[in-house]
Amino acid sequence: MAMEHEEAIRLASEEGALASYYRDCLRPLLRDPEGSWPRCCGGGCEPCNRVLCAVAARALVLMETPRKAPLP
Repeated sequence: MAMEHEEAIRLASEEGALASYYRDCLRPLLRDPEGSWPRCCGGGCEPCNRVLCAVAARALVLMETPRKAPLP
């Protein structure tokens, strides 16, 4: 059964050890699962875009709307 948007974000964030205050960073990624997502810049950002993309991809799976484009 597909999860609701906010519940999927919460669970994916917990699974990915992403702090709750970064959840707003996921919402733009979830708006367009076909779109291009940011890549890691190698600058040691917190959180790294790799983490954000992995958590967003997990949230899409939980909502049963998986990303069709490859992850960066």
